Amino acid sequence: MHKISSVFLQFHFLGVYILIAVGALMMFVGFLGCYGAIQESQCLLGTFFACLTILFAGEVAAGIWGFINRDTISKELITFYDAAYDKAISDPKSKQAATTVLTAFHKMLHCCGKSDFLEVHKEVSDLCEKTPSQDKPANCHTRLQELFSHKIYLIGISALVVTVIMIFEMVFSMVLCCAIRNSSSY
Repeated sequence: MHKISSVFLQFHFLGVYILIAVGALMMFVGFLGCYGAIQESQCLLGTFFACLTILFAGEVAAGIWGFINRDTISKELITFYDAAYDKAISDPKSKQAATTVLTAFHKMLHCCGKSDFLEVHKEVSDLCEKTPSQDKPANCHTRLQELFSHKIYLIGISALVVTVIMIFEMVFSMVLCCAIRNSSSY
């Protein structure tokens, strides 16, 4: 059990570090675009365009990889859920963190437990979303598999929206860069 918790923490911290790095990179790229537009600098706008192109290529590659490996990602998320579920039941030290993770899963996916609702432990069933009807919520394993098999189009639509926005950003930055170059005041 200790081995599972150390691996869980390593992946958790790795994810946090990746999100911090991506956030810092996006802040830097945004700064380049805004400051380049304000200063009417071709160099900064060109750098902004280059960074957007690299980010665009990375997002497309990540999207293709995610689509190809959607079954593996689904299995990994199920394993992650199971680890949090087991921690919420058995490990009093990390119960608060595990219950936060479980609550997020339960609210987002409208699910509860690993298999049948009847088999959900008391500690976890308190975290499940209360439904007004008598229908019991589906188990989270089923919901995660549905998300990556039947509802993959939602993820695709989100990726398409981000792609369109990035293409507009790249077009507008190049139009502004060319307008600055062709301006008669320089």
